[in-house]
Amino acid sequence: DVQVEEAGGGSVQAGGSLRLSCVASGVTFNRYGITWFRQTPGKEREFVASIYASGTTYYHDSVKGRFTIGRENAKNKAYLQMDNLKPEDTAVYYCNIRLSSDQFWGRGTQVTVSR
Repeated sequence: DVQVEEAGGGSVQAGGSLRLSCVASGVTFNRYGITWFRQTPGKEREFVASIYASGTTYYHDSVKGRFTIGRENAKNKAYLQMDNLKPEDTAVYYCNIRLSSDQFWGRGTQVTVSR
């Protein structure tokens, strides 16, 4: 079975930092693209950042310069380093791993940023 698990969420004040991790098992991790999404109540899940198997990265404009996505293939792990957090970053953050038509989601981790 494939499992994807996020960790590292929590509560911080504006300007603070958090590092989310995503660990996957049951897949050849280095072949998968990794994407972080986030969702707040009443809104659609939105794209945050991606890292392809090649290492190419993409970011939503709202997080450029503040968030960094990376991967540690030897550990089957990806991370999202979030710096200079803002209250509008408050959301449940989800990790998605994808290879062609196969994709898997974690259950999410809550990030809360207070003023």
